[in-house]
Amino acid sequence: MTLMIREVYDAFMATGISEEKAKAAAEAIAGYENRFAAIERKLAVLTWQMNVVIAGIAALVLKAFFMS
Repeated sequence: MTLMIREVYDAFMATGISEEKAKAAAEAIAGYENRFAAIERKLAVLTWQMNVVIAGIAALVLKAFFMS
């Protein structure tokens, strides 16, 4: 079952494109939207991991300067 963005489909239909082409284009755009959502999820995890690393480095630097 392929997902389709209804607003995009309706916009293509309003321009006079055939139903098959409008459906195929709307499904293709929905596929890219799903890919972008997956990339955003991975980027959120990487951002969280980078923040943990930066906090650890900051803790070590502070320890080096203030805890001799």
